[in-house]
Amino acid sequence: MDTQFMQSSSTKPTPPAPMAADTEQFELRFQSLFHSGKALAFPCDSQGDVMLDVLSARALENYLFARAVVGHEYANPVIQVRED
Repeated sequence: MDTQFMQSSSTKPTPPAPMAADTEQFELRFQSLFHSGKALAFPCDSQGDVMLDVLSARALENYLFARAVVGHEYANPVIQVRED
């Protein structure tokens, strides 16, 4: 019986994909429940998916915080067209 061996290749981590053009048009916005002028907004695609790999460390920390306190500090996030 013939046994075939597959040559293993070293797997390199895949670099983060560049943000699609779609993410340049939309943002996921968390509005403060207590301060009308306070909100956190993050670039996302039309489905509300935020590419975490491209956020700065501070933006990632803010994003994770906002998600954790939805209903306490921030309202449910809303997907909206970015205003630049």
